[in-house]
Amino acid sequence: MYHAETLKDKIRLFLRILLPIMITQISLSAMNLVDTMMSGRVGTDDLAGVAIGASLWSPVFTGMNGIMLAITPIIAQFMGANERHKIHHTVTQAIFLSIAIGIAIILIGIVAVEPILNLMNLEENVKYIALHYLVGLSIGIVPLFLSNVIRNFFDGQGFTRITMIITVLAVPFNVLLNYSLIFGHFGMPKLGGIGAGYATGITFWIILIISIFMTFKIESVKEYKLFVKWLKPSMKAWKEQLAIGIPIGLSIFFEASIFSVVTLLIGNMFSTIIIAANQIVISFTTLLFMVPLSLSMAITIVVGYSIGGKRLDSAKQYSLIGVLGAVGFLALGSIFMYFFREQIAYLYTSDPSVVLVAGQLFIIAIIYQLSDASQASLQGVLRGYKDVKVPFYIAFAAYWLVGIPSGYLLAAFTSLGPAGFWVGITLGLTGAAIGFFIRLRIIYRKERANLSMNGNKVVSE
Repeated sequence: MYHAETLKDKIRLFLRILLPIMITQISLSAMNLVDTMMSGRVGTDDLAGVAIGASLWSPVFTGMNGIMLAITPIIAQFMGANERHKIHHTVTQAIFLSIAIGIAIILIGIVAVEPILNLMNLEENVKYIALHYLVGLSIGIVPLFLSNVIRNFFDGQGFTRITMIITVLAVPFNVLLNYSLIFGHFGMPKLGGIGAGYATGITFWIILIISIFMTFKIESVKEYKLFVKWLKPSMKAWKEQLAIGIPIGLSIFFEASIFSVVTLLIGNMFSTIIIAANQIVISFTTLLFMVPLSLSMAITIVVGYSIGGKRLDSAKQYSLIGVLGAVGFLALGSIFMYFFREQIAYLYTSDPSVVLVAGQLFIIAIIYQLSDASQASLQGVLRGYKDVKVPFYIAFAAYWLVGIPSGYLLAAFTSLGPAGFWVGITLGLTGAAIGFFIRLRIIYRKERANLSMNGNKVVSE
């Protein structure tokens, strides 16, 4: 990482950080894509069961992992301010915290998952597949959170290529495990959609092992002595990280949960065919969203680094580069999705009735893409400033007070049916994007005023 001086140099640095993140996120999403596609080839019940299980897991994972994302802007600002000596303590405490969070999630899942599934109006076989998909996935929860701490440690320093290598190495293992456990090849039991859960859980262990190995192998990070020099757990350090991480985690949870709640409500209100079609749309749009999400993560790093070095003009330029890039990509993605919607659906299933419904839902889903790109990238900018509390309130209001209620009313009381949920999502994401934009303008002015008041020179290019 370095402070780029010209716009051209900033774009070059941004792309150098972004591209490995993008490959990493697409690879992670590809694992979910493989789960969905292979399960769909077994049968509609397996596709629906994996959809329900993934919908329960996704907001929990993204929300709790969002807490660990606090490490990225903290480390980026340490790097920008030339305070590298503080990094070891921060990351070690995050390792302890991630283990505690992982164990807590497993314990809550043991108590809560089955009763939640029993409340839903699901066919028995779909319910069984969903439950045991989550049981299989749970074996990898603790290593997943541990490996994400290590990933954020690498990313916060700009070493995004390391996490790319780790994830790319893990993807073939995931594909092979899915193929073996879903279809019963290589002497493995034929578990159908349930096998996708076990394959993913085992893959999380593989990612953790490779990640720890990298901390000993890479010269530029060996100096921090992670997993060698241990400290006592510090409640004060946990509290400091949670003060930033919890609002980030809850904001991400509120966003991820609207898609999961939509899936769960559709499962309670509509047929298995519609559940499967909705999962296809969510799966593919999530894959496209990995690019804006990657841009958001890269923005957090470069903005945090610029703020640490008191370079507000650089932070502003990086913000424009990232937000415009995210919106532009999803605009192109929406055009592709419109013209090839049925062909995309056939990648997941051979059932024509599922493809027909998915094609209709794709048209509605296209509408929210630009809003989603805007709100995700703007959140990334705000995290770079370590501004997380107000965005949390904006996210809650937009997603849960606007998006879900309006979507439910449109789905339940108009002729839109399941498409009504996607209209509600669009309204929620648009409201969030507007709120984050207003907040960013306020934070930028406040940051400039604070630096001037404290007698610090704002570095301009």
